Amino acid sequence: MNKFFKTSNIALRFFNGSVQLPAPTHRVRQLCQLAGSIESTDESRKLLDGVVTSPANYVPLTPISFLERAADVFGDRTSVVFGSSVKYTWEETHSRCLKLASALIQLGISRGDVVATLAPNVPAMQELHFAVPMAGAVLCTLNTRLDSSMVAYLLKHSETKMIFVDQQFLQIAQQALSLLSKDKTIKPPILILIPESNNSSPPVSNIHEYENFLSSGSSNFTIRWPKSEFDPISINYTSGTTSSPKGVVYNHRGAYLNSISTFLCHGMAPMPTYLWTLPMFHCNGWCMNWGLAALGGTNVCLRRVSAKDIFESISVNKVTHMSAAPIVLSMMANASPNDRKPLPHKVEIMTGGSPPPPQIISKMEQLGFGVSHGYGLTETYSGATTCLWKPEWDSLPLEERAALKSRQGVQVLCIERVDVRDPETMENVPADGKSIGEIVCRGNTVMSGYLKDVKATEEAFKGGWFHTGDVAVKHPDGYIEIKDRLKDIIISGGENISTLEVEGVLHSHPAVVEAAVVARPDDHWGQTPCAFVKLKEGSEEITSDEIIKYCRDHLPHYMVPRAVVFQDLPTTSTGKVQKFILREKAKALANTDRKV
Repeated sequence: MNKFFKTSNIALRFFNGSVQLPAPTHRVRQLCQLAGSIESTDESRKLLDGVVTSPANYVPLTPISFLERAADVFGDRTSVVFGSSVKYTWEETHSRCLKLASALIQLGISRGDVVATLAPNVPAMQELHFAVPMAGAVLCTLNTRLDSSMVAYLLKHSETKMIFVDQQFLQIAQQALSLLSKDKTIKPPILILIPESNNSSPPVSNIHEYENFLSSGSSNFTIRWPKSEFDPISINYTSGTTSSPKGVVYNHRGAYLNSISTFLCHGMAPMPTYLWTLPMFHCNGWCMNWGLAALGGTNVCLRRVSAKDIFESISVNKVTHMSAAPIVLSMMANASPNDRKPLPHKVEIMTGGSPPPPQIISKMEQLGFGVSHGYGLTETYSGATTCLWKPEWDSLPLEERAALKSRQGVQVLCIERVDVRDPETMENVPADGKSIGEIVCRGNTVMSGYLKDVKATEEAFKGGWFHTGDVAVKHPDGYIEIKDRLKDIIISGGENISTLEVEGVLHSHPAVVEAAVVARPDDHWGQTPCAFVKLKEGSEEITSDEIIKYCRDHLPHYMVPRAVVFQDLPTTSTGKVQKFILREKAKALANTDRKV
Protein backbone atom coordinates (compact mmCIF):
# COMPACT_ATOMS: atom_id res chain seq x y z
CA MET A 1 0.00 0.00 0.00
CA ASN A 2 1.08 3.59 -0.69
CA LYS A 3 2.74 4.73 2.57
CA PHE A 4 0.70 7.94 2.62
CA PHE A 5 -2.60 6.07 2.55
CA LYS A 6 -1.21 3.77 5.25
CA THR A 7 0.11 6.35 7.74
CA SER A 8 -1.50 9.76 7.13
CA ASN A 9 -4.10 10.82 9.68
CA ILE A 10 -6.11 12.46 6.91
CA ALA A 11 -5.94 9.37 4.72
CA LEU A 12 -6.70 6.97 7.57
CA ARG A 13 -9.94 8.81 8.23
CA PHE A 14 -11.10 7.96 4.71
CA PHE A 15 -9.11 4.97 3.46
CA ASN A 16 -9.30 2.82 6.59
CA GLY A 17 -12.97 3.54 6.97
CA SER A 18 -13.08 5.47 10.24
CA VAL A 19 -16.02 7.30 8.67
CA GLN A 20 -18.27 4.24 8.63
CA LEU A 21 -21.81 3.27 9.27
CA PRO A 22 -22.31 1.00 12.31
CA ALA A 23 -22.23 -2.77 12.15
CA PRO A 24 -25.41 -4.41 10.85
CA THR A 25 -26.58 -5.40 14.35
CA HIS A 26 -26.48 -1.85 15.74
CA ARG A 27 -29.66 0.10 16.11
CA VAL A 28 -30.69 3.60 15.18
CA ARG A 29 -29.69 4.92 18.60
CA GLN A 30 -26.05 4.39 17.65
CA LEU A 31 -26.59 5.86 14.20
CA CYS A 32 -27.96 8.98 15.86
CA GLN A 33 -25.00 9.15 18.24
CA LEU A 34 -22.58 8.79 15.29
CA ALA A 35 -24.21 11.59 13.34
CA GLY A 36 -24.35 13.86 16.37
CA SER A 37 -27.03 15.98 14.75
CA ILE A 38 -30.04 13.88 15.72
CA GLU A 39 -31.16 13.69 19.32
CA SER A 40 -31.41 10.10 20.52
CA THR A 41 -34.49 10.05 22.75
CA ASP A 42 -36.49 7.20 24.22
CA GLU A 43 -39.29 8.12 21.83
CA SER A 44 -37.06 8.03 18.73
CA ARG A 45 -35.45 4.76 19.82
CA LYS A 46 -38.84 3.17 20.23
CA LEU A 47 -40.14 4.57 16.95
CA LEU A 48 -37.12 3.37 14.96
CA ASP A 49 -36.40 0.17 16.82
CA GLY A 50 -35.31 -2.52 14.38
CA VAL A 51 -33.74 -0.19 11.83
CA VAL A 52 -30.28 -1.47 10.88
CA THR A 53 -27.62 -1.05 8.24
CA SER A 54 -26.62 -4.22 6.44
CA PRO A 55 -25.48 -5.36 2.99
CA ALA A 56 -29.15 -5.42 2.09
CA ASN A 57 -29.51 -1.64 2.37
CA TYR A 58 -25.99 -0.21 2.27
CA VAL A 59 -23.20 -0.67 -0.29
CA PRO A 60 -20.30 1.78 -0.64
CA LEU A 61 -20.82 4.01 -3.67
CA THR A 62 -18.25 3.42 -6.42
CA PRO A 63 -18.25 4.03 -10.19
CA ILE A 64 -16.95 0.47 -10.65
CA SER A 65 -20.60 -0.55 -10.34
CA PHE A 66 -21.39 1.40 -13.54
CA LEU A 67 -19.27 -1.05 -15.54
CA GLU A 68 -20.88 -4.08 -13.92
CA ARG A 69 -24.31 -2.75 -14.85
CA ALA A 70 -23.20 -1.77 -18.37
CA ALA A 71 -22.12 -5.35 -19.07
CA ASP A 72 -25.56 -6.61 -17.96
CA VAL A 73 -27.78 -3.91 -19.48
CA PHE A 74 -25.79 -2.66 -22.49
CA GLY A 75 -23.64 -5.73 -23.14
CA ASP A 76 -24.03 -5.74 -26.94
CA ARG A 77 -23.86 -1.95 -27.33
CA THR A 78 -20.65 -0.33 -28.60
CA SER A 79 -18.50 0.89 -25.72
CA VAL A 80 -15.32 2.09 -27.46
CA VAL A 81 -14.42 3.20 -31.00
CA PHE A 82 -10.89 4.16 -32.00
CA GLY A 83 -10.32 4.88 -35.68
CA SER A 84 -11.26 2.01 -37.97
CA SER A 85 -9.28 -0.69 -36.12
CA VAL A 86 -10.76 -0.80 -32.60
CA LYS A 87 -14.38 -1.38 -31.66
CA TYR A 88 -15.56 -3.02 -28.42
CA THR A 89 -18.92 -3.77 -26.80
CA TRP A 90 -19.61 -3.17 -23.12
CA GLU A 91 -19.44 -6.91 -22.50
CA GLU A 92 -15.99 -6.98 -24.10
CA THR A 93 -14.85 -3.89 -22.16
CA HIS A 94 -16.01 -5.49 -18.91
CA SER A 95 -14.04 -8.67 -19.68
CA ARG A 96 -10.94 -6.70 -20.68
CA CYS A 97 -11.05 -4.64 -17.48
CA LEU A 98 -11.34 -7.78 -15.35
CA LYS A 99 -8.30 -9.26 -17.11
CA LEU A 100 -6.37 -6.01 -16.71
CA ALA A 101 -7.17 -5.80 -12.99
CA SER A 102 -6.12 -9.43 -12.59
CA ALA A 103 -2.85 -8.77 -14.42
CA LEU A 104 -2.11 -5.81 -12.16
CA ILE A 105 -2.38 -7.97 -9.07
CA GLN A 106 -0.32 -10.78 -10.62
CA LEU A 107 2.49 -8.26 -11.15
CA GLY A 108 2.41 -7.19 -7.50
CA ILE A 109 -0.09 -4.33 -7.24
CA SER A 110 -1.73 -4.26 -3.78
CA ARG A 111 -4.69 -2.40 -2.34
CA GLY A 112 -3.81 1.29 -2.04
CA ASP A 113 -0.87 1.19 -4.47
CA VAL A 114 -0.69 3.96 -7.08
CA VAL A 115 -0.79 3.15 -10.79
CA ALA A 116 0.00 6.05 -13.14
CA THR A 117 -0.66 6.76 -16.82
CA LEU A 118 1.02 8.98 -19.39
CA ALA A 119 -1.20 8.67 -22.43
CA PRO A 120 -3.60 10.53 -24.73
CA ASN A 121 -7.27 9.67 -25.30
CA VAL A 122 -6.82 6.03 -26.35
CA PRO A 123 -8.87 2.95 -25.36
CA ALA A 124 -6.31 1.87 -22.75
CA MET A 125 -7.00 5.06 -20.79
CA GLN A 126 -10.72 4.27 -20.67
CA GLU A 127 -10.02 0.72 -19.49
CA LEU A 128 -7.52 1.74 -16.83
CA HIS A 129 -10.11 4.01 -15.20
CA PHE A 130 -12.00 0.85 -14.26
CA ALA A 131 -9.29 -1.79 -14.01
CA VAL A 132 -7.06 0.09 -11.55
CA PRO A 133 -9.78 0.68 -8.90
CA MET A 134 -11.11 -2.87 -9.56
CA ALA A 135 -7.69 -4.06 -8.37
CA GLY A 136 -8.09 -1.91 -5.23
CA ALA A 137 -5.41 0.48 -6.46
CA VAL A 138 -5.37 4.26 -6.98
CA LEU A 139 -5.18 5.77 -10.48
CA CYS A 140 -2.90 8.74 -11.18
CA THR A 141 -3.36 10.16 -14.70
CA LEU A 142 -0.45 12.44 -15.56
CA ASN A 143 -0.63 15.48 -17.83
CA THR A 144 0.93 14.57 -21.19
CA ARG A 145 2.52 18.01 -21.55
CA LEU A 146 4.84 17.51 -18.58
CA ASP A 147 8.58 17.22 -19.10
CA SER A 148 10.62 14.30 -17.80
CA SER A 149 11.79 16.06 -14.63
CA MET A 150 8.22 16.91 -13.58
CA VAL A 151 7.02 13.38 -14.44
CA ALA A 152 9.82 12.01 -12.24
CA TYR A 153 8.86 14.36 -9.40
CA LEU A 154 5.18 13.35 -9.53
CA LEU A 155 5.98 9.63 -9.74
CA LYS A 156 8.11 9.96 -6.63
CA HIS A 157 5.60 12.16 -4.80
CA SER A 158 2.73 9.76 -5.51
CA GLU A 159 4.88 6.66 -4.81
CA THR A 160 3.76 5.16 -8.12
CA LYS A 161 4.38 1.39 -8.42
CA MET A 162 3.49 1.02 -12.11
CA ILE A 163 3.08 3.39 -15.05
CA PHE A 164 1.28 2.82 -18.35
CA VAL A 165 2.92 4.88 -21.10
CA ASP A 166 1.76 5.50 -24.62
CA GLN A 167 4.46 5.02 -27.23
CA GLN A 168 4.15 8.70 -28.14
CA PHE A 169 5.51 9.62 -24.68
CA LEU A 170 7.93 6.73 -24.14
CA GLN A 171 11.07 8.85 -24.34
CA ILE A 172 9.78 11.26 -21.69
CA ALA A 173 8.85 8.36 -19.41
CA GLN A 174 12.20 6.63 -19.85
CA GLN A 175 14.04 9.85 -19.05
CA ALA A 176 11.88 10.25 -15.93
CA LEU A 177 12.62 6.68 -14.82
CA SER A 178 16.33 7.29 -15.42
CA LEU A 179 16.15 10.29 -13.09
CA LEU A 180 14.35 8.20 -10.46
CA SER A 181 16.95 5.44 -10.69
CA LYS A 182 19.54 7.86 -9.30
CA ASP A 183 17.57 8.05 -6.05
CA LYS A 184 18.56 4.93 -4.13
CA THR A 185 15.76 5.43 -1.59
CA ILE A 186 13.01 4.51 -4.06
CA LYS A 187 12.27 1.80 -6.58
CA PRO A 188 11.28 3.12 -10.03
CA PRO A 189 7.85 1.96 -11.19
CA ILE A 190 7.30 -0.89 -13.64
CA LEU A 191 6.64 0.42 -17.17
CA ILE A 192 3.85 -0.97 -19.37
CA LEU A 193 3.92 0.26 -22.99
CA ILE A 194 0.74 1.19 -24.86
CA PRO A 195 1.65 0.84 -28.58
CA GLU A 196 0.42 3.44 -31.05
CA SER A 197 -1.30 0.65 -32.97
CA ASN A 198 -2.20 -2.95 -32.25
CA ASN A 199 0.36 -4.11 -34.82
CA SER A 200 3.38 -2.26 -33.41
CA SER A 201 5.78 -4.05 -31.09
CA PRO A 202 7.67 -2.61 -28.11
CA PRO A 203 10.86 -0.83 -29.24
CA VAL A 204 12.66 -2.22 -26.18
CA SER A 205 12.50 -5.96 -25.52
CA ASN A 206 12.34 -5.84 -21.71
CA ILE A 207 9.22 -3.62 -21.59
CA HIS A 208 5.79 -5.11 -20.98
CA GLU A 209 3.36 -4.52 -23.87
CA TYR A 210 -0.22 -3.53 -23.01
CA GLU A 211 -2.21 -6.15 -24.93
CA ASN A 212 0.09 -8.99 -23.89
CA PHE A 213 -0.06 -7.78 -20.29
CA LEU A 214 -3.87 -7.59 -20.38
CA SER A 215 -4.12 -11.07 -21.94
CA SER A 216 -2.12 -12.53 -19.04
CA GLY A 217 -4.98 -11.77 -16.66
CA SER A 218 -8.15 -13.74 -15.95
CA SER A 219 -11.69 -12.67 -16.80
CA ASN A 220 -12.82 -14.66 -13.73
CA PHE A 221 -11.09 -12.15 -11.49
CA THR A 222 -12.93 -11.19 -8.30
CA ILE A 223 -13.16 -7.41 -8.03
CA ARG A 224 -11.55 -5.81 -4.97
CA TRP A 225 -14.44 -3.57 -4.03
CA PRO A 226 -13.66 -0.55 -1.82
CA LYS A 227 -13.93 -1.23 1.90
CA SER A 228 -15.31 2.28 2.33
CA GLU A 229 -16.75 4.67 -0.21
CA PHE A 230 -14.18 7.16 1.09
CA ASP A 231 -11.32 4.97 -0.12
CA PRO A 232 -9.16 6.90 -2.64
CA ILE A 233 -9.89 6.12 -6.29
CA SER A 234 -7.55 8.56 -8.03
CA ILE A 235 -4.95 11.30 -7.68
CA ASN A 236 -5.16 14.28 -10.03
CA TYR A 237 -2.37 16.81 -10.01
CA THR A 238 -3.40 20.42 -10.45
CA SER A 239 -3.11 21.76 -13.96
CA GLY A 240 0.14 23.70 -13.96
CA THR A 241 -1.17 27.27 -14.10
CA THR A 242 0.98 27.63 -10.99
CA SER A 243 4.50 26.33 -10.56
CA SER A 244 3.75 23.84 -7.76
CA PRO A 245 1.22 21.13 -8.66
CA LYS A 246 -0.67 19.50 -5.79
CA GLY A 247 -1.95 15.94 -5.69
CA VAL A 248 -5.74 16.12 -5.37
CA VAL A 249 -7.17 12.91 -3.91
CA TYR A 250 -10.60 11.73 -5.12
CA ASN A 251 -12.65 9.06 -3.34
CA HIS A 252 -15.09 6.48 -4.73
CA ARG A 253 -18.13 8.29 -3.34
CA GLY A 254 -17.25 11.62 -4.95
CA ALA A 255 -16.37 9.99 -8.27
CA TYR A 256 -19.70 8.14 -8.33
CA LEU A 257 -21.74 11.25 -7.55
CA ASN A 258 -19.86 13.58 -9.88
CA SER A 259 -20.16 11.12 -12.77
CA ILE A 260 -23.94 11.35 -12.40
CA SER A 261 -23.82 15.12 -11.94
CA THR A 262 -21.74 15.60 -15.10
CA PHE A 263 -23.94 13.61 -17.47
CA LEU A 264 -27.04 15.29 -16.03
CA CYS A 265 -25.50 18.73 -16.66
CA HIS A 266 -24.61 17.56 -20.16
CA GLY A 267 -28.25 16.69 -20.84
CA MET A 268 -27.34 13.14 -21.82
CA ALA A 269 -29.97 10.51 -22.49
CA PRO A 270 -29.09 6.78 -22.44
CA MET A 271 -26.66 5.53 -25.08
CA PRO A 272 -25.01 8.81 -26.20
CA THR A 273 -22.01 8.91 -28.51
CA TYR A 274 -19.27 10.94 -26.86
CA LEU A 275 -16.19 12.30 -28.64
CA TRP A 276 -13.10 12.50 -26.44
CA THR A 277 -11.61 15.93 -27.15
CA LEU A 278 -11.32 16.68 -23.43
CA PRO A 279 -8.15 15.02 -22.06
CA MET A 280 -9.04 11.84 -20.17
CA PHE A 281 -6.30 12.69 -17.69
CA HIS A 282 -7.99 15.96 -16.71
CA CYS A 283 -10.15 15.35 -13.61
CA ASN A 284 -10.56 11.79 -14.97
CA GLY A 285 -12.23 13.29 -18.02
CA TRP A 286 -14.60 15.28 -15.78
CA CYS A 287 -15.54 11.81 -14.44
CA MET A 288 -17.10 10.92 -17.81
CA ASN A 289 -14.62 8.01 -18.15
CA TRP A 290 -16.90 6.40 -15.56
CA GLY A 291 -20.16 8.18 -16.35
CA LEU A 292 -20.48 6.90 -19.92
CA ALA A 293 -20.66 3.34 -18.58
CA ALA A 294 -23.66 4.32 -16.47
CA LEU A 295 -25.47 5.41 -19.64
CA GLY A 296 -24.22 2.65 -21.94
CA GLY A 297 -22.63 5.34 -24.11
CA THR A 298 -19.99 5.03 -26.80
CA ASN A 299 -16.49 6.40 -26.16
CA VAL A 300 -15.08 7.75 -29.43
CA CYS A 301 -11.34 8.04 -28.73
CA LEU A 302 -9.21 10.65 -30.47
CA ARG A 303 -5.43 10.54 -30.15
CA ARG A 304 -4.76 14.03 -31.50
CA VAL A 305 -7.14 16.98 -31.31
CA SER A 306 -7.43 19.07 -34.48
CA ALA A 307 -10.39 20.83 -36.08
CA LYS A 308 -10.24 18.51 -39.10
CA ASP A 309 -10.18 15.34 -36.99
CA ILE A 310 -13.02 16.60 -34.78
CA PHE A 311 -15.36 17.39 -37.67
CA GLU A 312 -14.42 14.13 -39.41
CA SER A 313 -15.09 12.07 -36.29
CA ILE A 314 -18.42 13.79 -35.64
CA SER A 315 -19.50 12.98 -39.20
CA VAL A 316 -18.33 9.34 -39.27
CA ASN A 317 -19.42 8.33 -35.75
CA LYS A 318 -22.60 10.45 -35.50
CA VAL A 319 -21.31 12.04 -32.29
CA THR A 320 -23.99 13.48 -30.00
CA HIS A 321 -21.89 15.02 -27.21
CA MET A 322 -18.39 16.26 -26.51
CA SER A 323 -16.55 18.43 -23.99
CA ALA A 324 -13.81 20.92 -24.72
CA ALA A 325 -11.94 23.87 -23.29
CA PRO A 326 -12.62 27.27 -24.89
CA ILE A 327 -9.31 27.05 -26.77
CA VAL A 328 -10.64 23.98 -28.64
CA LEU A 329 -13.92 25.79 -29.36
CA SER A 330 -11.89 28.69 -30.75
CA MET A 331 -9.95 26.29 -32.99
CA MET A 332 -13.20 24.79 -34.30
CA ALA A 333 -14.92 28.15 -34.74
CA ASN A 334 -11.98 29.50 -36.75
CA ALA A 335 -11.34 26.31 -38.76
CA SER A 336 -10.93 26.67 -42.51
CA PRO A 337 -13.91 25.61 -44.66
CA ASN A 338 -11.82 22.69 -45.99
CA ASP A 339 -11.51 21.26 -42.45
CA ARG A 340 -15.20 21.53 -41.62
CA LYS A 341 -17.94 19.04 -42.37
CA PRO A 342 -21.70 19.51 -42.01
CA LEU A 343 -23.01 18.23 -38.68
CA PRO A 344 -25.25 15.14 -38.87
CA HIS A 345 -27.41 16.72 -36.17
CA LYS A 346 -27.03 19.20 -33.34
CA VAL A 347 -23.98 18.28 -31.26
CA GLU A 348 -23.99 19.30 -27.59
CA ILE A 349 -20.72 20.66 -26.22
CA MET A 350 -19.95 21.24 -22.55
CA THR A 351 -17.17 23.79 -22.16
CA GLY A 352 -15.18 24.78 -19.10
CA GLY A 353 -11.65 25.02 -17.77
CA SER A 354 -11.63 28.78 -18.28
CA PRO A 355 -14.42 31.29 -18.98
CA PRO A 356 -15.42 31.09 -22.67
CA PRO A 357 -15.60 34.40 -24.57
CA PRO A 358 -19.21 35.12 -25.62
CA GLN A 359 -17.97 35.67 -29.18
CA ILE A 360 -16.75 32.07 -29.41
CA ILE A 361 -20.04 30.71 -28.06
CA SER A 362 -21.90 32.71 -30.72
CA LYS A 363 -19.70 31.34 -33.52
CA MET A 364 -20.15 27.76 -32.33
CA GLU A 365 -23.93 28.09 -32.18
CA GLN A 366 -23.93 29.53 -35.67
CA LEU A 367 -22.12 26.35 -36.81
CA GLY A 368 -24.93 24.25 -35.34
CA PHE A 369 -23.48 23.26 -31.97
CA GLY A 370 -25.33 23.57 -28.69
CA VAL A 371 -22.94 25.00 -26.11
CA SER A 372 -23.38 24.71 -22.36
CA HIS A 373 -20.96 26.12 -19.83
CA GLY A 374 -19.77 24.67 -16.55
CA TYR A 375 -17.31 25.77 -13.90
CA GLY A 376 -15.21 23.78 -11.52
CA LEU A 377 -11.72 22.89 -10.38
CA THR A 378 -9.61 19.80 -10.00
CA GLU A 379 -10.51 19.96 -6.31
CA THR A 380 -14.24 19.66 -7.09
CA TYR A 381 -13.92 16.63 -9.41
CA SER A 382 -14.46 19.13 -12.26
CA GLY A 383 -17.92 20.69 -12.39
CA ALA A 384 -19.25 22.64 -9.41
CA THR A 385 -21.67 24.93 -11.28
CA THR A 386 -23.48 24.94 -14.61
CA CYS A 387 -25.09 27.78 -16.51
CA LEU A 388 -28.53 26.18 -16.40
CA TRP A 389 -30.43 27.46 -19.42
CA LYS A 390 -33.87 29.02 -19.03
CA PRO A 391 -36.42 28.64 -21.86
CA GLU A 392 -37.33 32.33 -21.71
CA TRP A 393 -33.80 33.18 -22.83
CA ASP A 394 -34.32 31.45 -26.19
CA SER A 395 -35.99 34.52 -27.69
CA LEU A 396 -33.12 36.87 -26.83
CA PRO A 397 -30.70 38.11 -29.51
CA LEU A 398 -27.71 35.85 -30.14
CA GLU A 399 -25.20 38.17 -28.45
CA GLU A 400 -27.31 38.42 -25.29
CA ARG A 401 -27.76 34.66 -25.19
CA ALA A 402 -24.01 34.16 -25.54
CA ALA A 403 -23.29 36.65 -22.75
CA LEU A 404 -25.74 34.83 -20.43
CA LYS A 405 -24.28 31.46 -21.38
CA SER A 406 -20.74 32.57 -20.55
CA ARG A 407 -21.69 33.00 -16.88
CA GLN A 408 -20.69 30.22 -14.50
CA GLY A 409 -24.27 29.77 -13.32
CA VAL A 410 -25.69 27.80 -10.41
CA GLN A 411 -24.49 24.81 -8.39
CA VAL A 412 -24.76 21.34 -9.90
CA LEU A 413 -26.99 18.71 -8.36
CA CYS A 414 -24.48 16.60 -6.42
CA ILE A 415 -22.53 19.33 -4.64
CA GLU A 416 -24.07 20.59 -1.42
CA ARG A 417 -23.48 24.32 -1.79
CA VAL A 418 -21.64 26.87 -3.94
CA ASP A 419 -21.66 30.49 -2.84
CA VAL A 420 -19.89 33.82 -3.24
CA ARG A 421 -18.60 35.15 0.08
CA ASP A 422 -16.18 37.60 1.57
CA PRO A 423 -13.02 35.45 1.98
CA GLU A 424 -12.18 37.04 5.35
CA THR A 425 -15.54 37.38 7.09
CA MET A 426 -17.30 34.58 5.15
CA GLU A 427 -20.37 36.80 4.89
CA ASN A 428 -22.54 36.47 1.78
CA VAL A 429 -21.99 39.18 -0.82
CA PRO A 430 -25.14 40.95 -2.09
CA ALA A 431 -26.67 39.39 -5.20
CA ASP A 432 -26.37 42.64 -7.16
CA GLY A 433 -24.00 41.63 -9.96
CA LYS A 434 -21.42 44.11 -8.66
CA SER A 435 -20.18 43.12 -5.20
CA ILE A 436 -17.11 40.92 -5.45
CA GLY A 437 -16.35 37.87 -3.30
CA GLU A 438 -14.67 34.49 -3.50
CA ILE A 439 -16.40 31.37 -4.78
CA VAL A 440 -16.54 28.76 -2.01
CA CYS A 441 -17.89 25.19 -2.15
CA ARG A 442 -18.81 22.36 0.17
CA GLY A 443 -20.25 18.91 -0.39
CA ASN A 444 -19.65 15.32 -1.41
CA THR A 445 -17.88 16.21 -4.66
CA VAL A 446 -15.09 18.16 -3.00
CA MET A 447 -11.73 16.39 -2.80
CA SER A 448 -10.59 14.33 0.18
CA GLY A 449 -7.50 16.55 0.41
CA TYR A 450 -4.06 17.28 -1.02
CA LEU A 451 -1.70 14.30 -1.02
CA LYS A 452 0.93 14.61 1.73
CA ASP A 453 0.11 18.28 2.32
CA VAL A 454 -1.86 18.73 5.53
CA LYS A 455 -1.18 22.47 5.68
CA ALA A 456 -2.52 23.13 2.18
CA THR A 457 -5.57 20.95 2.87
CA GLU A 458 -6.39 22.80 6.09
CA GLU A 459 -5.95 26.15 4.36
CA ALA A 460 -8.20 25.13 1.47
CA PHE A 461 -10.93 23.92 3.88
CA LYS A 462 -10.70 26.91 6.21
CA GLY A 463 -14.03 27.70 7.88
CA GLY A 464 -15.67 24.50 6.65
CA TRP A 465 -15.65 25.56 2.98
CA PHE A 466 -13.36 24.84 0.07
CA HIS A 467 -11.85 28.15 -1.04
CA THR A 468 -11.48 28.25 -4.84
CA GLY A 469 -9.42 31.43 -5.18
CA ASP A 470 -11.80 32.64 -7.90
CA VAL A 471 -13.31 36.12 -7.63
CA ALA A 472 -16.94 36.43 -8.71
CA VAL A 473 -20.21 38.31 -8.42
CA LYS A 474 -23.68 36.91 -7.87
CA HIS A 475 -26.46 38.30 -10.06
CA PRO A 476 -29.99 38.97 -8.79
CA ASP A 477 -31.16 35.70 -10.40
CA GLY A 478 -28.60 33.80 -8.29
CA TYR A 479 -26.25 33.06 -11.20
CA ILE A 480 -22.53 33.38 -10.50
CA GLU A 481 -20.13 35.13 -12.85
CA ILE A 482 -16.37 34.92 -12.41
CA LYS A 483 -14.47 38.15 -12.63
CA ASP A 484 -10.96 36.79 -12.10
CA ARG A 485 -8.62 34.69 -10.04
CA LEU A 486 -7.69 36.38 -6.77
CA LYS A 487 -4.06 36.41 -7.89
CA ASP A 488 -4.96 37.76 -11.36
CA ILE A 489 -6.84 40.90 -10.30
CA ILE A 490 -4.90 44.00 -11.43
CA ILE A 491 -4.82 46.89 -8.96
CA SER A 492 -4.05 50.09 -10.85
CA GLY A 493 -4.05 53.36 -8.96
CA GLY A 494 -6.33 51.81 -6.34
CA GLU A 495 -8.83 50.53 -8.94
CA ASN A 496 -9.52 46.80 -9.33
CA ILE A 497 -9.34 45.65 -12.95
CA SER A 498 -10.87 42.33 -14.00
CA THR A 499 -8.60 40.74 -16.59
CA LEU A 500 -11.57 38.74 -17.89
CA GLU A 501 -13.44 41.94 -18.79
CA VAL A 502 -10.46 43.25 -20.73
CA GLU A 503 -10.00 39.87 -22.42
CA GLY A 504 -13.67 39.88 -23.39
CA VAL A 505 -13.22 43.14 -25.29
CA LEU A 506 -10.05 41.89 -26.96
CA HIS A 507 -11.85 38.73 -28.10
CA SER A 508 -14.54 40.87 -29.72
CA HIS A 509 -11.95 42.42 -32.07
CA PRO A 510 -12.44 40.79 -35.49
CA ALA A 511 -8.70 40.11 -35.95
CA VAL A 512 -8.12 38.45 -32.54
CA VAL A 513 -8.18 34.68 -32.04
CA GLU A 514 -6.88 34.46 -28.46
CA ALA A 515 -6.04 36.99 -25.77
CA ALA A 516 -4.80 37.06 -22.20
CA VAL A 517 -4.20 40.01 -19.87
CA VAL A 518 -1.86 40.16 -16.88
CA ALA A 519 -0.52 42.80 -14.53
CA ARG A 520 2.58 44.71 -15.56
CA PRO A 521 4.51 46.56 -12.83
CA ASP A 522 4.27 50.35 -13.14
CA ASP A 523 6.23 52.88 -11.09
CA HIS A 524 3.35 55.36 -11.02
CA TRP A 525 0.15 53.25 -11.02
CA GLY A 526 1.52 50.20 -9.26
CA GLN A 527 0.20 47.92 -12.00
CA THR A 528 -1.24 48.35 -15.49
CA PRO A 529 -2.79 45.82 -17.89
CA CYS A 530 -0.51 44.10 -20.39
CA ALA A 531 -2.23 42.20 -23.22
CA PHE A 532 -0.89 39.16 -25.04
CA VAL A 533 -2.72 38.60 -28.31
CA LYS A 534 -2.76 35.97 -31.04
CA LEU A 535 -4.06 37.28 -34.37
CA LYS A 536 -6.00 35.44 -37.06
CA GLU A 537 -4.14 34.39 -40.16
CA GLY A 538 -4.00 37.26 -42.65
CA SER A 539 -4.29 39.92 -39.92
CA GLU A 540 -0.57 40.46 -39.38
CA GLU A 541 -0.87 44.12 -40.38
CA ILE A 542 -2.76 44.93 -37.16
CA THR A 543 -0.64 47.02 -34.78
CA SER A 544 -0.59 47.34 -31.02
CA ASP A 545 -1.79 50.94 -31.34
CA GLU A 546 -4.90 49.73 -33.18
CA ILE A 547 -5.65 47.18 -30.45
CA ILE A 548 -5.20 49.80 -27.73
CA LYS A 549 -7.46 52.25 -29.57
CA TYR A 550 -10.11 49.54 -29.92
CA CYS A 551 -9.95 48.95 -26.17
CA ARG A 552 -10.26 52.68 -25.46
CA ASP A 553 -13.47 52.70 -27.47
CA HIS A 554 -14.95 49.86 -25.42
CA LEU A 555 -13.48 50.17 -21.91
CA PRO A 556 -12.93 52.77 -19.18
CA HIS A 557 -9.51 54.26 -19.79
CA TYR A 558 -7.94 52.88 -16.60
CA MET A 559 -8.70 49.34 -17.86
CA VAL A 560 -7.06 49.81 -21.26
CA PRO A 561 -3.81 47.83 -21.77
CA ARG A 562 -0.71 50.01 -21.83
CA ALA A 563 1.21 47.34 -23.77
CA VAL A 564 0.22 44.72 -26.35
CA VAL A 565 2.41 41.73 -27.25
CA PHE A 566 1.60 39.56 -30.28
CA GLN A 567 2.40 35.88 -29.72
CA ASP A 568 0.94 32.40 -29.23
CA LEU A 569 -0.35 31.93 -25.70
CA PRO A 570 1.29 29.32 -23.46
CA THR A 571 -1.40 26.90 -22.30
CA THR A 572 -1.76 23.69 -20.36
CA SER A 573 -3.09 20.67 -22.25
CA THR A 574 -6.50 21.41 -20.75
CA GLY A 575 -6.57 24.81 -22.46
CA LYS A 576 -5.83 27.05 -19.50
CA VAL A 577 -3.52 29.95 -20.22
CA GLN A 578 -0.37 29.77 -18.10
CA LYS A 579 -0.53 33.31 -16.83
CA PHE A 580 2.45 32.91 -14.51
CA ILE A 581 4.61 32.68 -17.64
CA LEU A 582 3.02 35.81 -19.11
CA ARG A 583 3.41 37.67 -15.80
CA GLU A 584 7.14 37.00 -15.87
CA LYS A 585 7.33 38.28 -19.45
CA ALA A 586 5.34 41.42 -18.55
CA LYS A 587 7.65 42.00 -15.60
CA ALA A 588 10.69 41.67 -17.88
CA LEU A 589 9.15 44.17 -20.32
CA ALA A 590 8.63 46.65 -17.49
CA ASN A 591 12.24 46.25 -16.34
CA THR A 592 13.45 46.81 -19.91
CA ASP A 593 11.42 50.01 -20.17
CA ARG A 594 12.98 51.32 -16.93
CA LYS A 595 16.47 50.87 -18.36
CA VAL A 596 15.68 52.74 -21.59
